[in-house]
Amino acid sequence: MQLYSFFNSSTSYRVRIALALKGLAFDTVPVNIRVGEHRAQPYVDEVNASAAVPAIVDGDFSLGQSLAILDYLDAKYPQTRLVPQDIEARARVLELAMLISCDIHPVNNLRILKYLQGPLGLSAEQKDAWYRHWVAEGMAGVERLLVRHGHGAWCFGDAPTLADVCLIPQIANAQRMGCDLLPYPRAMAVYDTAATHPAFVAAAPSRQPDYTA
Repeated sequence: MQLYSFFNSSTSYRVRIALALKGLAFDTVPVNIRVGEHRAQPYVDEVNASAAVPAIVDGDFSLGQSLAILDYLDAKYPQTRLVPQDIEARARVLELAMLISCDIHPVNNLRILKYLQGPLGLSAEQKDAWYRHWVAEGMAGVERLLVRHGHGAWCFGDAPTLADVCLIPQIANAQRMGCDLLPYPRAMAVYDTAATHPAFVAAAPSRQPDYTA
């Protein structure tokens, strides 16, 4: 299996965590989104029609979009399931995962931030304020869900799920951007748990072959 990834992409980070949790071997193919390698025609034509990262190639099957990849991995390699089979537990995990992946991440990814500073002419300070605003909005919702329904060392229980796979990269990015995370103690407790888990450690941006400080 090949994973087309950028070390600082939170969506790539999600897939790296999942692959590590499931014990699946893969080769990393770096795609530098900072210089536009994800928009190169061979990559778009042959690997990922979305012109984004991540993408996986599993034999003769290729797939983009992190949530689709995570669902594919859970279906094909069901050891260490990311999404519980119990109906209510499944719904709760998906609720939190989608809050992060649909509400927080899309408005703060690199192409949005570049558009804010490029065509729209926002200053770096205004761009950073935008980022912090949407992190605060989203993380407040995450914290409420965890306080009401969370339990165990992870988001929902004593083993990581898709919720944790989405949460940890989001917090890592928020830290990198200087966001105040003190208002989210339950979420940060999960982050601290992940900091010592081998799969999450192996998937961290600083452990990737394309990492640059």
